[in-house]
Amino acid sequence: MPAEADEPAAEPAGQRSAAPPNGAAAPSVTAGLNGTAGPNGTAGLNGAAAHNGAAAPPAARSRRFPLITRDTARPEGGGRAASGAAPAPARQWPLLVVMAGVGVGLLVVALDAFRAGTILVGLSLLAGALLRWALPEVGMLAVRSRFTDMLTYGVLGSAIVLLSLMAQPKPWLKVPFLEDVVHFTVR
Repeated sequence: MPAEADEPAAEPAGQRSAAPPNGAAAPSVTAGLNGTAGPNGTAGLNGAAAHNGAAAPPAARSRRFPLITRDTARPEGGGRAASGAAPAPARQWPLLVVMAGVGVGLLVVALDAFRAGTILVGLSLLAGALLRWALPEVGMLAVRSRFTDMLTYGVLGSAIVLLSLMAQPKPWLKVPFLEDVVHFTVR
């Protein structure tokens, strides 16, 4: 089916339209090999091609960001954890392992075993950091760069485990200076 005269032609990805937004025609200026425009907006060439009528090489693509973002970059290691032929849950198994651990930990907390449940949640996050470090592709468990993901999962998991070990009553881990700090700040 031929394109309608009123419809604009499709632009290549990553290039801006030269037409202003109000629909008025803009002068067409294309850069030549030396980066200068020739007379009346044509590409200037440094060679015999301008004189003998040979076709000019295509203009270089713009390095500017496009006006409309069409896609985002995948995080480092954010590819599929299994082949594309596998069903979706199998491709995202690292994320599902971490989420299952957190879910079981929250269920244990709901069943009135606070300390064991929160330790399980923290250990699940630490397992996420370990999976992010050990596996080249972890699917949607990869959110940021590998280093940032490992640092985030590791710090949050460690903090949750340590806080659950120090929780009252009858803490499993006693920090000797913590009671002095609390008494000094609360006075």
